[in-house]
Amino acid sequence: MQAKISPVYLIFEQQHHEAKALFLALGKQIKSKKAVELLAKMEFMELFVDMLAKIHFEKENFGKSLFSPFKSLKRSLRLIQHLKLVEKTILSRVDSQGIQLESFSDYLSSQKRKGQKEAFELVIGSTLKTWDDFLEKTHQSSKGIKPLMIRTAINQLVEEELEYLQKDLKIPFSTQAFPELFESLRKIIMLENLLVHLGFNPIFVSLIHQEIQQLKENLKPWYSNHLTLQALAAFLAQKENPSKKYLDWAKDLKAEKKSLSTQIERQAIDLLQKITV
Repeated sequence: MQAKISPVYLIFEQQHHEAKALFLALGKQIKSKKAVELLAKMEFMELFVDMLAKIHFEKENFGKSLFSPFKSLKRSLRLIQHLKLVEKTILSRVDSQGIQLESFSDYLSSQKRKGQKEAFELVIGSTLKTWDDFLEKTHQSSKGIKPLMIRTAINQLVEEELEYLQKDLKIPFSTQAFPELFESLRKIIMLENLLVHLGFNPIFVSLIHQEIQQLKENLKPWYSNHLTLQALAAFLAQKENPSKKYLDWAKDLKAEKKSLSTQIERQAIDLLQKITV
């Protein structure tokens, strides 16, 4: 008797189909919007593979080996996403202050072109066979998976994220702790939504789920600030006599980052006290 395919695979199959279409589009021209959309699809697919790895725990490095052909492209797409966030921050500064930031915009555009070139080379340097093989291996690995296996695997992944947050997040947060917190919350939300979509009860009550979502949203301004400050620092390092408008902006960004960091630390610790024991 042929093993049945779990309904969870059908969700993956749809995401894979949409990701493959975006991949083909980027093979013609790299556009930031489609690059960010593909990144979101790949993040889901990687998390799905992590779930499969929990189910097929007897297979060493199962998840890493399955997703490994896409790691470089995912990193490249994330860089494009980061540069897009910095672009938005520049536009906001120009609108709010009524000043022009041409030289920094030019610098960022050059970085964007480099990032897009790298992504384009990765896309045209790979083949559709990689995507087809990935789909087939995932299909085979999804056969015979029972609902209880899925729920158990998702619970394990959520518990791992919570254990990390409880163990490693200490006041004051390190700079690296903020993006790691964002990634953990992103994964937890995706896993919770997957449970609900499959007809399971969520792990957290609605109010806690809303607080997790809200904290993730509150981290976005911090992330944009952090990336902009990094890019601006790299830009200023090239200048012997940087313009006062850039030095003033760097000062403002640092003050804003400090304020945002304090708010997020307080919200994160309060949330963790509710969802960890």
